[in-house]
Amino acid sequence: MALNPVTDGFLADLRALLPAACFRPADARYLSEPRGLYQGQAGCVLAPGDVFEVALILGRCHAARVGVVPYGGGTGLVGAQVMPVGSGPAPVVLSLERMTKIRALDVGDNVMIVEAGAILADVQDAAAQAGRLFPLSLASEGSCRIGGNLATNAGGVQVLRYGNARDLCLGLEAVMPDGRIWHGLKRLYKDNTGYDLRDLLIGAEGTLGVITAAALRLFPRPAQHLAAFLQIRDPGAALALLMRCQDRLPGLVSGFELIDRTGFDFLAEALPDLRRPFADPGKWMLLVEASGGTGFPLEKAMHEVLADAIEVGLVGEALVAQNEAQRQAFWAVRESIPEANRRIGAISSHDISVPLGRLPEMIAAGQACIARFGDLRINCFGHVGDGNLHYNVYPPKGQRRDRYADLREPIKQAVHDLVHGFGGSISAEHGIGRLKRADLLRYGDPAKLAMMRAIKTALDPVGIMNPGAVLAEDEGARPDPAT
Repeated sequence: MALNPVTDGFLADLRALLPAACFRPADARYLSEPRGLYQGQAGCVLAPGDVFEVALILGRCHAARVGVVPYGGGTGLVGAQVMPVGSGPAPVVLSLERMTKIRALDVGDNVMIVEAGAILADVQDAAAQAGRLFPLSLASEGSCRIGGNLATNAGGVQVLRYGNARDLCLGLEAVMPDGRIWHGLKRLYKDNTGYDLRDLLIGAEGTLGVITAAALRLFPRPAQHLAAFLQIRDPGAALALLMRCQDRLPGLVSGFELIDRTGFDFLAEALPDLRRPFADPGKWMLLVEASGGTGFPLEKAMHEVLADAIEVGLVGEALVAQNEAQRQAFWAVRESIPEANRRIGAISSHDISVPLGRLPEMIAAGQACIARFGDLRINCFGHVGDGNLHYNVYPPKGQRRDRYADLREPIKQAVHDLVHGFGGSISAEHGIGRLKRADLLRYGDPAKLAMMRAIKTALDPVGIMNPGAVLAEDEGARPDPAT
């Protein structure tokens, strides 16, 4: 069904119903995304102040068949937050930036109810002030917003222990495409009363409705943390060490990050003032963190695990943080890698996951795969504890990525074909957005795609919600990944 543009009459109607604070200029921050792949458009930008204003806006857009693009912190990496110029009538960009309240925080229930526009770092701080932990942790946590985190089912560096954003949410408040409000802010850990609509909206990337508030799970704050930066033999050694850590530190391993030597080279090249742990880093490194209460001998157990790993040749040099400042310095290195990557400029970036046991094989096969395209650099890093790697390909040192623009699609398809062959996913934590619509069609199970289309049609029959994101309007025939 064709959508309509934002008209003067439509805007006049909204101005008569909404306060002036809702209206924002359509400036560049609402029309761009971090990778610079899409230039967005907006018929208008609206920033509602509460769920009722969101409901009013969606109701009017539904009646007028005007597209709506929900906008959180703008940090998404697959283009879900922008509707490109030329892809249809300019939509209403719906920013949640004014909806930042923490409505409730119950230490007894270990639940916090927050509005969707709350910045992740502010949610973390509010939990900390109450003596609790909200464990979702991302490099963009100073600017990303909870609504976007849930809409993309964000992952981050503590998934191994606490799970994705989906696992940290008990209930939602959301506005459906026709303006109806779903009051689903339950604080229940168990609720088997039919279809799980919470999980349906989480990860939908704004294509089924607008999340306006969430009931988030909180956890006791660990009394002790211990981080270690390690040089390891190879990715296989990382998996062997993970098993040892989980055996000796049951339920306490919260971070397990694989880092390639190329990542350290990029830090030296792009962020030379950042202090790095090793003067002579190896080919592969690990950042491991465990945390727990006072009743467990964490330091003793960690040192025993590392001593055994060194003895059998899994680990070479090992640095254990001696205080909180060193622990934070270790994590600053890991969290700076995406910024260094951005400054270097990738030819093609990939957010992938494969079964844990096949990670070493996939990494080795990937090196051979990329070698077919020439002398390119691979920065392979990420959350190896849950099988999620960021596998990015860069030009040779001193050369710009635009010289290799014609290789972007062939490299992406080669990597995704490889991952698919290993039984993996071409989008582990970033989502589909607009960037990976063709990949979803190429690699997605036909029955799953049919169910997704049926759900989209049932909940958003006019097609106003984030038009063009996740499911393309005209998908055509599904290609064969083997060809």
